[in-house]
Amino acid sequence: MNNRTYFFLILILGSLTALGPFSIDMYLPGFPAIAKDLHTTASKVSLSLSGFFIGISAGQLLYGPLLDRFGRKKPLFIGLTVYIVASLGCAVSTSIDMLIAMRFVQAIGSCAAAVASVAMVRDLFPVKDSAKVFSLLMLVVGASPMIAPTVGGYVTAAFGWQTVFLILTGMGVLILAATALWLPDSFKPDTSLSLKPKPIILNFLSVIREPQFYTYSLTGAIAFSGLFAYVSGSPLVFMEVFHTDEKVYGWIFALLSVGFIGSSQFNTLLLRKYRSEQIINLALIFQLFISFTMAFASFSGLLTLISTIILLFLFLCCIGLINPNAAALSLAPFSKNAGSASALMGAIQMGMGALISVVISLFEEPSTFPMASAMAGSSLLALCVFLVGRRRITQQVEVKAGTESGIIH
Repeated sequence: MNNRTYFFLILILGSLTALGPFSIDMYLPGFPAIAKDLHTTASKVSLSLSGFFIGISAGQLLYGPLLDRFGRKKPLFIGLTVYIVASLGCAVSTSIDMLIAMRFVQAIGSCAAAVASVAMVRDLFPVKDSAKVFSLLMLVVGASPMIAPTVGGYVTAAFGWQTVFLILTGMGVLILAATALWLPDSFKPDTSLSLKPKPIILNFLSVIREPQFYTYSLTGAIAFSGLFAYVSGSPLVFMEVFHTDEKVYGWIFALLSVGFIGSSQFNTLLLRKYRSEQIINLALIFQLFISFTMAFASFSGLLTLISTIILLFLFLCCIGLINPNAAALSLAPFSKNAGSASALMGAIQMGMGALISVVISLFEEPSTFPMASAMAGSSLLALCVFLVGRRRITQQVEVKAGTESGIIH
């Protein structure tokens, strides 16, 4: 493979990987404008985010078997086409119910891109290059929460929130064209693979019965749901409570993303001295302390814009340490069913995210307390699951150096 081909493949796969994060983050600054145009509240608008999380959760379980049965490109083409149509539907939505439905369909489409890009790394590159390729893709994903809301804030302020979805539609069209023209067929369809529900369900059940899987996947998903509480609640908190505009909110979101991304990179240095389980234990304790401090300060009316940003930054740093270690330990016991375990872990994580974002949307009055209390509750529950669950693990399979991984939001 020459350098030019290598570059184009990384560029296309990176675009596929970033489509979901861009679809989540780019429209967040538009919450107040959407609420005004659709005659609803910002908290109701956050249900469109919940709908997206539910779509991603379901899509991860759907596309795994389809990509193996029919090859990579056909399901990917269908998914991207669905994404383009749904993005256009979001742009022309005339009610909040229509927007929520279109966001759900949009997520189903974008999920094909995320799942296919991971599978195609294994198909197109030698095993020795996989870690390097995944690192490059993670840089793209890491940059998206810094770029997307900032761009979204400026676009919303200048042209309106509908333009954000038109941009996402254009991204979908460009990615579909690049995929059709330059992405090679990387996998021969496995016609012997059954798509009947029973064997697929039995496969997932065999995964979830493993104590190490359910302990660390649930711990990671519940802890990570605090990030979804932040993503769902932050437009209301920063733009309705602290009265920042769309542009400032985009910059704040970008700044806070540095905490999550930076700590996940710092985790690789910590793993030279500490085991993943030790890092999770300590990070969960710190996360609990930070979130309860924030909830108490919110309840007491002591939170300011600056203190909120500082506490959120520290909270996201903890998630950046918990997430890759919990993901790696969840998958460590599996060699045969690693794909099913990965899909199930992602579905659990997004399912938790959808649940907590729905809870956030139930609170109509602008306040920091719903977000802060949801973060505190998720931190406490994650620590309890971790402490109870690890007692059920009779022989823990440890993570080999350099195999830590993470789930992309």
